[in-house]
This record gives sequence, structure tokens and C-alpha cells, in this order.
Amino acid sequence: MKWEAKTVKHKGESRIAVYFEKNAELIERIKAIEGSRWSMQMRAWHLPDTDENRIRFRLTRIVDTVPNAEGIAQIERFKQWLRSKRYSESTIITYTDALKSFLIFYRKKTIAEITNEDVVVYNNEYILKNNLSSSYQNQIVNALKLFFRTILDSKIEIDKIHRPKRSKILPNVLSKEEIKAMLGVLTNTKHKTMLSLIYACGLRRSELLALTFESIQSDRKLLVIKQSKGKKDRIVPISDSIISMLRDYYKEYLPEKWLFEGQQKQTPYSDRSLEEVLKKSVRLAKINKPVTLHWLRHSYATHLLESGTDLRYIQELLGHTSSKTTEIYTHVSTKSLQNIKSPFDDL
Repeated sequence: MKWEAKTVKHKGESRIAVYFEKNAELIERIKAIEGSRWSMQMRAWHLPDTDENRIRFRLTRIVDTVPNAEGIAQIERFKQWLRSKRYSESTIITYTDALKSFLIFYRKKTIAEITNEDVVVYNNEYILKNNLSSSYQNQIVNALKLFFRTILDSKIEIDKIHRPKRSKILPNVLSKEEIKAMLGVLTNTKHKTMLSLIYACGLRRSELLALTFESIQSDRKLLVIKQSKGKKDRIVPISDSIISMLRDYYKEYLPEKWLFEGQQKQTPYSDRSLEEVLKKSVRLAKINKPVTLHWLRHSYATHLLESGTDLRYIQELLGHTSSKTTEIYTHVSTKSLQNIKSPFDDL
């Protein structure tokens, strides 16, 4: 497929605009990239100007770079294998794009000839040379490990493909006062209810947009989240105030299928529209931070921890498989830190 990409300034921010004739597969790939948005003004999709995205879209020229014929066939086979294992479409897009990048790099080799040393060379000559992040490298590792498990005739030793060290980045957290301000400036009932529910229950964006009426068990004061990340179900408590807010919302909008529907009935609210709701609330609340929807989930977990909720319960509420993922919130909780007295005060 043909496309052209270039850097642009959009609303004062450096972005990468991607121009192409309408193509459903490419649209899905772009939508899977964090921060991607459609611009009616530019008539193009645009995404953050990062090293990864610059590499993905090989700027300033029309490209049609593909792996060799064997690589194309194997990518399609890998895609079907991932679908048979019930991986989500966004994960399938991420992994097949990562594999495609690797196989383009080695398009002059057959897959049977590729060795662990080639993986090291790719890491040095492509990932490190282009200053790509450890998270992007980790996606490559995930894709290669899964892919070479499906290849019978291979010289690759899967266990010797090493992951990069992860950067220890703390989650971004808003104060309760900031969240109260963000919600307080919203006058639209639907908008306010959506953001309130994300924070009140620690939801991911995709989880909120997938909710139906059956998700709410008001008599038990529970929210049931079905087939979320990792194909897991979980339940979280909902308060009387949230139940009351949901009832008021229902009376006003009368949704038919999804809990939060778009302008057309029986179609889910779009993720891009939800991002615009967040941006509006942040702007009106005069919060000068690059807030994302996921910050509300981080804030939920941190505020629970600060109020004394056991870390094991927070892990369950967030749907984390590993407790190590949840433990990151102990590093941003200020409750214990605020009780520490600086030795400077004794001078």
C-alpha cells in the first residue's frame, strides 16, 4: 500500500501526518499507535513525532518497502496463528508490524538462515542506531519469540533472545483536587459520567467503551468488566454516587446497546471523541499537564493506596497479572513520604 508521511505543526505541537487513499487495514494500524488522531482540517491521520513513529513511516517520501516473498507469506501465517490464539487485533497489528520491520531488514536472507547473531545485529544497527525506546525493542522481542516458535526449521534459539532493561518510569498521577476540578467543569452529562467512571473504577479506555447495561449490577454495587486485557474478566465496586450518576445519564440519553453510544444509536462511543472530552476538561480546569485518560487509572490506584487499601486488592481491581506491576504505585504515593521529616529542619 502506498502512503506519504511528513512532519507538521498541529495546534502548536509537532506531529507526523500520514496521507493515503482510504485503506481499512492501514487505518487500523495507525489507530493502534498511541496518540494517533484524525484531522478533518488536514484530511490525514496524525500521530506523535517520536523516533519510533519516524522509523515506522520513513518520512518525506512515498514508500512501498516490503519483505521478500517468503517474509510476506510468513507474516500472514503468523497473523493467522495469533488470531487462532485469540490475541487482540491491536496486539496482532503491533506484533506483525514489528516482525515486518525485522524481516524487511533481512529481506535478502531466507528465514531458515536467520540466527541469534542476526537479532543482535538488528538491535545494534536498527534499534539502537535510530535511538528507539526499550519499549519498542521489547515489542520486537515479543514478536520474534512468538514468531520463531511457529517456525520448525530455524536456527534461532528462542531463550537466547534477550529483552532490554525496562526504563523505570513512574506513572503520572493527578491530585484529588485536580480530578475534582476536571469533572466539575463539565456540563455535558455523558462526558462527565464517562470520565467519572474511568476514575471511580480505574478503567482502561477500551474497558469503558465496551461496557453494556449487563456490566452494571446496581443491586450488588458492582461493575463487571468482560474480556479485558489478557482476555480476563474482573469486577470492581461502584459507589452509590456513581450509580445515581449513571441513572441520570440513562434517563437523559436512553442508550440502546452500549452503555456509552456515539451520535448514532447502537454504535459505541469513539475513542477519539473520548480523548477530546478529556482535553476539554483539562483545558477548562486550567491544568497545565499533558494529561491522558490513563492518568485517571493511575490516580485511582494511587489514591486507593494512600487511603489504606491493601496492594493485593488494588492488583485485583486493576486486573494486573503480576503484583510487580501494581507495586509501581508505592513509588508515587505521597502519604508516607509526607510524614518523613527532613534533617534540614533540625539545623
